[in-house]
Amino acid sequence: MAPTVPVGEFPVGEFAPAPTPAPIAAHIDAQDLYRQLQRVIPAACTDDTLPTLTTVQLTLNGSTLTLAASDRYRVAVADVPATPNPDHPATTPEHPLTALIPASVLTRVSTYLKTCTGPVAIAFGNPELTLTIGDTTLTIQPREGNLPRFDAMFSTTVDTSLTLDRPTAQKALKKCTALITASGERGSPVTLRWDETGTLTLAPRIGEPDDRARIKGMPLTFTTVHGATPTARELHANPAFFKDALDAFAGADTLTLHLRDQKEGSTKMLPLLLTTGPCPTGGDYRHLLMPVRPS
Repeated sequence: MAPTVPVGEFPVGEFAPAPTPAPIAAHIDAQDLYRQLQRVIPAACTDDTLPTLTTVQLTLNGSTLTLAASDRYRVAVADVPATPNPDHPATTPEHPLTALIPASVLTRVSTYLKTCTGPVAIAFGNPELTLTIGDTTLTIQPREGNLPRFDAMFSTTVDTSLTLDRPTAQKALKKCTALITASGERGSPVTLRWDETGTLTLAPRIGEPDDRARIKGMPLTFTTVHGATPTARELHANPAFFKDALDAFAGADTLTLHLRDQKEGSTKMLPLLLTTGPCPTGGDYRHLLMPVRPS
Protein backbone atom coordinates (compact mmCIF):
# COMPACT_ATOMS: atom_id res chain seq x y z
CA MET A 1 0.00 0.00 0.00
CA ALA A 2 1.44 3.35 -1.03
CA PRO A 3 1.87 5.90 1.78
CA THR A 4 -0.39 8.93 1.77
CA VAL A 5 0.14 12.44 3.09
CA PRO A 6 -2.85 14.59 4.08
CA VAL A 7 -3.01 17.97 2.35
CA GLY A 8 -4.87 20.84 3.92
CA GLU A 9 -6.73 23.44 1.91
CA PHE A 10 -6.19 27.15 2.39
CA PRO A 11 -8.55 29.89 1.19
CA VAL A 12 -7.15 31.50 -1.94
CA GLY A 13 -8.33 34.90 -0.77
CA GLU A 14 -5.87 34.89 2.13
CA PHE A 15 -2.90 35.11 -0.26
CA ALA A 16 -1.75 38.31 -1.91
CA PRO A 17 -2.50 38.14 -5.63
CA ALA A 18 0.37 38.19 -8.09
CA PRO A 19 1.06 41.70 -9.39
CA THR A 20 -0.42 42.55 -12.74
CA PRO A 21 2.45 42.76 -15.26
CA ALA A 22 3.16 46.16 -16.75
CA PRO A 23 2.63 46.60 -20.49
CA ILE A 24 5.35 44.99 -22.58
CA ALA A 25 8.01 47.58 -23.36
CA ALA A 26 10.01 45.61 -25.94
CA HIS A 27 10.90 42.18 -27.31
CA ILE A 28 14.44 40.80 -27.40
CA ASP A 29 15.87 37.57 -28.77
CA ALA A 30 16.34 34.92 -26.07
CA GLN A 31 19.74 33.79 -27.34
CA ASP A 32 21.01 37.36 -27.67
CA LEU A 33 20.02 38.00 -24.07
CA TYR A 34 21.60 34.73 -22.90
CA ARG A 35 24.91 35.43 -24.69
CA GLN A 36 25.23 38.94 -23.29
CA LEU A 37 24.31 37.88 -19.76
CA GLN A 38 27.21 35.41 -19.85
CA ARG A 39 29.52 38.31 -20.62
CA VAL A 40 28.23 40.73 -17.99
CA ILE A 41 27.36 38.61 -14.92
CA PRO A 42 31.00 37.67 -14.05
CA ALA A 43 31.79 41.37 -13.53
CA ALA A 44 29.14 41.78 -10.82
CA CYS A 45 30.36 42.06 -7.22
CA THR A 46 29.97 39.04 -4.93
CA ASP A 47 30.35 41.01 -1.68
CA ASP A 48 26.91 41.17 -0.03
CA THR A 49 27.99 44.21 1.99
CA LEU A 50 27.81 46.12 -1.31
CA PRO A 51 24.29 45.07 -2.40
CA THR A 52 23.96 47.56 -5.25
CA LEU A 53 27.11 46.24 -6.92
CA THR A 54 25.86 42.62 -6.74
CA THR A 55 23.34 43.47 -9.46
CA VAL A 56 23.14 43.81 -13.21
CA GLN A 57 21.59 47.04 -14.41
CA LEU A 58 19.12 46.63 -17.28
CA THR A 59 18.37 49.83 -19.18
CA LEU A 60 15.98 50.02 -22.12
CA ASN A 61 16.57 53.03 -24.33
CA GLY A 62 14.67 52.92 -27.59
CA SER A 63 15.80 49.89 -29.59
CA THR A 64 18.64 48.85 -27.25
CA LEU A 65 18.63 46.98 -23.95
CA THR A 66 21.92 47.68 -22.17
CA LEU A 67 23.26 45.33 -19.49
CA ALA A 68 25.93 46.62 -17.11
CA ALA A 69 27.75 45.27 -14.05
CA SER A 70 30.73 46.37 -11.96
CA ASP A 71 32.61 45.24 -8.86
CA ARG A 72 34.67 48.49 -8.68
CA TYR A 73 37.66 46.88 -10.40
CA ARG A 74 36.03 46.27 -13.78
CA VAL A 75 32.94 47.31 -15.71
CA ALA A 76 31.21 45.11 -18.30
CA VAL A 77 28.61 46.63 -20.64
CA ALA A 78 26.70 44.74 -23.35
CA ASP A 79 24.00 45.85 -25.77
CA VAL A 80 21.08 43.67 -26.86
CA PRO A 81 18.94 44.73 -29.85
CA ALA A 82 15.34 45.34 -28.81
CA THR A 83 12.10 45.81 -30.72
CA PRO A 84 9.97 48.40 -28.89
CA ASN A 85 6.27 47.66 -28.45
CA PRO A 86 4.52 50.12 -30.81
CA ASP A 87 1.34 49.94 -28.73
CA HIS A 88 3.15 51.10 -25.59
CA PRO A 89 6.05 53.45 -26.42
CA ALA A 90 7.31 53.40 -22.84
CA THR A 91 10.81 54.78 -23.26
CA THR A 92 12.41 57.90 -24.68
CA PRO A 93 16.05 59.02 -24.83
CA GLU A 94 15.26 61.45 -21.98
CA HIS A 95 13.47 58.82 -19.92
CA PRO A 96 14.95 55.33 -20.35
CA LEU A 97 13.54 52.43 -18.34
CA THR A 98 15.92 50.83 -15.87
CA ALA A 99 16.03 48.15 -13.18
CA LEU A 100 18.72 46.67 -10.91
CA ILE A 101 18.39 42.88 -10.86
CA PRO A 102 20.52 40.68 -8.57
CA ALA A 103 23.18 38.87 -10.59
CA SER A 104 22.37 35.64 -8.72
CA VAL A 105 18.79 35.82 -10.01
CA LEU A 106 19.90 36.49 -13.59
CA THR A 107 22.31 33.55 -13.36
CA ARG A 108 19.32 31.26 -12.79
CA VAL A 109 17.34 33.04 -15.50
CA SER A 110 20.18 32.55 -17.99
CA THR A 111 20.19 28.81 -17.25
CA TYR A 112 16.59 28.74 -18.45
CA LEU A 113 17.33 30.98 -21.44
CA LYS A 114 20.14 28.69 -22.65
CA THR A 115 17.69 26.32 -24.36
CA CYS A 116 15.10 28.93 -25.33
CA THR A 117 14.50 30.28 -28.80
CA GLY A 118 12.30 33.09 -29.98
CA PRO A 119 11.51 36.43 -28.36
CA VAL A 120 11.52 37.49 -24.73
CA ALA A 121 9.03 40.18 -23.74
CA ILE A 122 10.33 42.62 -21.13
CA ALA A 123 8.18 44.93 -19.02
CA PHE A 124 9.30 47.49 -16.44
CA GLY A 125 6.67 47.79 -13.72
CA ASN A 126 6.58 49.75 -10.51
CA PRO A 127 8.81 48.27 -9.33
CA GLU A 128 8.70 44.70 -10.70
CA LEU A 129 10.53 43.61 -13.84
CA THR A 130 8.69 41.03 -15.91
CA LEU A 131 10.18 38.65 -18.48
CA THR A 132 7.81 36.57 -20.58
CA ILE A 133 9.28 33.64 -22.49
CA GLY A 134 6.71 31.58 -24.37
CA ASP A 135 4.02 30.65 -21.86
CA THR A 136 6.31 31.35 -18.86
CA THR A 137 6.25 34.70 -17.06
CA LEU A 138 8.98 35.61 -14.55
CA THR A 139 8.33 38.48 -12.15
CA ILE A 140 11.49 39.80 -10.49
CA GLN A 141 11.75 42.27 -7.61
CA PRO A 142 14.58 44.70 -8.40
CA ARG A 143 16.96 46.31 -5.93
CA GLU A 144 16.80 49.97 -5.05
CA GLY A 145 19.46 52.40 -6.22
CA ASN A 146 21.57 52.78 -9.32
CA LEU A 147 25.01 51.75 -10.46
CA PRO A 148 27.62 54.50 -10.77
CA ARG A 149 27.52 56.40 -14.06
CA PHE A 150 29.50 53.78 -15.95
CA ASP A 151 29.11 55.58 -19.28
CA ALA A 152 31.32 58.37 -17.93
CA MET A 153 34.07 55.84 -17.17
CA PHE A 154 34.50 54.86 -20.81
CA SER A 155 36.75 57.17 -22.76
CA THR A 156 35.56 58.11 -26.24
CA THR A 157 39.11 58.86 -27.41
CA VAL A 158 42.25 56.78 -26.92
CA ASP A 159 45.91 57.12 -27.84
CA THR A 160 46.55 53.56 -29.02
CA SER A 161 44.35 50.68 -30.21
CA LEU A 162 45.74 47.16 -30.66
CA THR A 163 44.02 44.09 -32.08
CA LEU A 164 45.02 41.09 -29.94
CA ASP A 165 44.88 37.45 -31.01
CA ARG A 166 42.57 36.02 -28.33
CA PRO A 167 43.61 32.32 -28.44
CA THR A 168 47.28 33.27 -28.10
CA ALA A 169 46.52 35.55 -25.16
CA GLN A 170 44.49 32.81 -23.46
CA LYS A 171 47.32 30.27 -23.83
CA ALA A 172 49.86 32.76 -22.46
CA LEU A 173 47.62 33.61 -19.51
CA LYS A 174 47.12 29.93 -18.71
CA LYS A 175 50.91 29.43 -18.56
CA CYS A 176 51.34 32.52 -16.40
CA THR A 177 48.67 31.33 -13.98
CA ALA A 178 50.36 27.93 -13.71
CA LEU A 179 53.71 29.58 -12.90
CA ILE A 180 52.08 31.78 -10.24
CA THR A 181 50.46 28.73 -8.65
CA ALA A 182 53.74 26.76 -8.73
CA SER A 183 55.63 29.65 -7.12
CA GLY A 184 53.19 29.81 -4.22
CA GLU A 185 52.79 33.56 -4.73
CA ARG A 186 49.02 33.51 -5.04
CA GLY A 187 47.55 36.91 -5.75
CA SER A 188 50.42 37.96 -7.99
CA PRO A 189 49.45 39.89 -11.11
CA VAL A 190 50.41 39.25 -14.70
CA THR A 191 52.31 41.85 -16.69
CA LEU A 192 51.68 43.04 -20.22
CA ARG A 193 55.12 44.26 -21.28
CA TRP A 194 56.18 46.11 -24.42
CA ASP A 195 59.96 46.19 -24.77
CA GLU A 196 62.04 48.88 -26.47
CA THR A 197 61.25 47.40 -29.90
CA GLY A 198 57.49 47.24 -29.30
CA THR A 199 57.37 43.44 -28.85
CA LEU A 200 54.54 42.47 -26.49
CA THR A 201 54.76 39.65 -23.95
CA LEU A 202 52.69 38.44 -21.00
CA ALA A 203 54.58 37.32 -17.89
CA PRO A 204 53.80 36.48 -14.25
CA ARG A 205 55.05 39.01 -11.73
CA ILE A 206 56.69 36.62 -9.27
CA GLY A 207 59.91 36.53 -7.32
CA GLU A 208 62.40 39.31 -6.61
CA PRO A 209 63.32 41.95 -9.21
CA ASP A 210 66.30 39.88 -10.40
CA ASP A 211 64.03 36.84 -10.80
CA ARG A 212 61.47 38.82 -12.78
CA ALA A 213 64.18 40.13 -15.09
CA ARG A 214 65.09 36.54 -16.00
CA ILE A 215 61.50 35.44 -16.69
CA LYS A 216 60.80 35.48 -20.39
CA GLY A 217 57.21 36.39 -21.07
CA MET A 218 55.03 34.59 -23.59
CA PRO A 219 54.81 36.56 -26.87
CA LEU A 220 51.39 37.95 -27.79
CA THR A 221 50.32 38.51 -31.38
CA PHE A 222 48.87 41.96 -32.04
CA THR A 223 48.35 44.57 -34.74
CA THR A 224 48.39 48.30 -34.04
CA VAL A 225 45.29 49.82 -35.66
CA HIS A 226 45.44 53.31 -34.14
CA GLY A 227 48.23 55.43 -32.74
CA ALA A 228 51.81 54.41 -32.06
CA THR A 229 52.87 50.99 -30.81
CA PRO A 230 53.86 51.28 -27.12
CA THR A 231 57.52 50.84 -26.20
CA ALA A 232 59.13 50.26 -22.80
CA ARG A 233 55.73 50.10 -21.12
CA GLU A 234 54.22 47.75 -18.53
CA LEU A 235 50.64 47.15 -17.41
CA HIS A 236 49.75 44.79 -14.57
CA ALA A 237 46.43 42.96 -14.29
CA ASN A 238 44.65 40.56 -11.97
CA PRO A 239 44.95 37.21 -13.81
CA ALA A 240 41.44 36.02 -12.84
CA PHE A 241 39.88 39.27 -14.02
CA PHE A 242 41.95 39.22 -17.21
CA LYS A 243 40.76 35.66 -17.87
CA ASP A 244 37.12 36.71 -17.44
CA ALA A 245 37.69 39.57 -19.87
CA LEU A 246 39.19 37.27 -22.52
CA ASP A 247 36.46 34.66 -21.99
CA ALA A 248 33.80 37.32 -22.55
CA PHE A 249 34.84 37.50 -26.21
CA ALA A 250 34.04 33.81 -26.78
CA GLY A 251 33.60 32.98 -30.44
CA ALA A 252 35.91 35.77 -31.62
CA ASP A 253 39.51 35.24 -32.74
CA THR A 254 40.47 38.82 -31.95
CA LEU A 255 39.58 41.67 -29.62
CA THR A 256 40.72 45.27 -29.47
CA LEU A 257 42.73 46.70 -26.57
CA HIS A 258 42.56 50.48 -26.20
CA LEU A 259 45.12 52.44 -24.18
CA ARG A 260 45.58 56.01 -23.05
CA ASP A 261 48.98 57.54 -22.40
CA GLN A 262 49.95 58.49 -18.87
CA LYS A 263 50.20 62.24 -18.42
CA GLU A 264 53.62 63.48 -17.38
CA GLY A 265 53.88 63.63 -13.61
CA SER A 266 50.60 61.78 -13.05
CA THR A 267 50.45 58.64 -10.89
CA LYS A 268 46.81 57.89 -11.71
CA MET A 269 46.31 54.39 -13.11
CA LEU A 270 44.46 54.38 -16.42
CA PRO A 271 42.12 51.47 -17.19
CA LEU A 272 42.42 49.01 -20.05
CA LEU A 273 39.47 49.08 -22.43
CA LEU A 274 38.57 45.94 -24.41
CA THR A 275 35.96 46.01 -27.17
CA THR A 276 34.58 43.80 -29.91
CA GLY A 277 35.09 46.44 -32.59
CA PRO A 278 38.08 48.59 -33.54
CA CYS A 279 36.58 51.76 -32.02
CA PRO A 280 36.44 52.43 -28.27
CA THR A 281 32.74 53.25 -28.52
CA GLY A 282 31.79 50.60 -31.09
CA GLY A 283 30.67 47.00 -30.95
CA ASP A 284 28.07 45.33 -28.76
CA TYR A 285 30.35 44.72 -25.78
CA ARG A 286 32.80 46.86 -23.80
CA HIS A 287 34.96 45.76 -20.88
CA LEU A 288 36.87 48.18 -18.67
CA LEU A 289 39.60 46.65 -16.49
CA MET A 290 41.52 48.54 -13.83
CA PRO A 291 45.22 47.64 -13.75
CA VAL A 292 46.97 46.51 -10.58
CA ARG A 293 49.46 48.77 -8.84
CA PRO A 294 52.38 46.40 -8.08
CA SER A 295 53.90 46.40 -4.61
